Amino acid sequence: MSANTVPPETRLTALATEPLCQPRRLGAVNWLGLWELYLKEVRRFIKVWLQTIAAPVVTSLLFLAIFALALGGDVRMAGPVSFLEFLAPGLIMMTMVQNAFANTSSSVIIAKVQGNIVDLLMPPLSPLEITLGLSLGGVTRGLVVGLVVGVCMLPFVTLHIHHFGYILFHAVGASLILSLLGTLGGVWSEKFDHMAAITNFIITPLSFLSGTFYSIDRLPESFRFLAHINPFFYMIDGFRYGFIGHESALPLTGLAVVAATNAVLLAGCYLLVRSGYKLKA
Repeated sequence: MSANTVPPETRLTALATEPLCQPRRLGAVNWLGLWELYLKEVRRFIKVWLQTIAAPVVTSLLFLAIFALALGGDVRMAGPVSFLEFLAPGLIMMTMVQNAFANTSSSVIIAKVQGNIVDLLMPPLSPLEITLGLSLGGVTRGLVVGLVVGVCMLPFVTLHIHHFGYILFHAVGASLILSLLGTLGGVWSEKFDHMAAITNFIITPLSFLSGTFYSIDRLPESFRFLAHINPFFYMIDGFRYGFIGHESALPLTGLAVVAATNAVLLAGCYLLVRSGYKLKA
C-alpha cells in the first residue's frame, strides 16, 4: 500500500505515537564533546599566541640572561654541570606550570564573570569530561610553551637528554597538576581579584621556592624539610634529573608524588564540578 492510499487518520495516529525528539546515544563517554571542548581550549590560547606563548618565552630568556650575568655561566652546581645547564630545566618547568595554571583558571573565571559558563554546563558533557577537557587544554599550553622555551634556550645553553622518560612524565604530570589547580581556582573564585590572590600567594611562591634557581642541597636542614613537602619541588627535581642526571630526591619518590597529587586533584575537581559549586544557581 503506497503512502497516498493510507487513510489520513492512520497517518495522524502514527505521527502522534512517534516521539518528536529521539535521545542521542553518546555511549559511556561523549568523545566528540570532549574533543570539541579540548579544541576550544587549545584554539583559545593559540588565537592570542603573542600573550600566551611569545611572552613567556621572552620572560624565561630574560631570567636566563639575568642569572647568567649575575652569577656567571661557569659556576658548577652538580658535578660537571654548569649553573646555566642546571637553571634551564627549572626555568622551562616553571614556565610550563604557570601557563598551564593560567589557561584553565582564566577559562573558567572569564566564563563565570561574562555569564557564559552555561555554555559549558548545558552540553551533554559529564563532570569528568568537563574536567578533562579543560585540564588537557591547559596541559597542551604548558607543553607547547615549554617546548618553545627549550628550543629558544638552545643557542645559549647545552641541554643534554639523560632520561627522556622522566622529562616527558614530569612535563605532562606537572602541567596536569597545575591545570587541575587552575580549574579548582577558577571554580572557587568569584572575581579576578580572587584568582590574582591564588597566583600571587600560592602558585608563584611555591614555584620560586621549589629549587628552580638553586639546589636545595645548599639549604639548612630546617628549610630543606620545607622544600621536601612542596610538590613543586618534585616536579622540577624529576624534570631536571631527566636532563642532567642529578637529583636531590629519589626519582621514584618524585614519580609517586606527582602521580598521587594528580589523582587527588582530579578527584577534587570532579566532585566540585559535579556538585555545581559556584557554577550553578
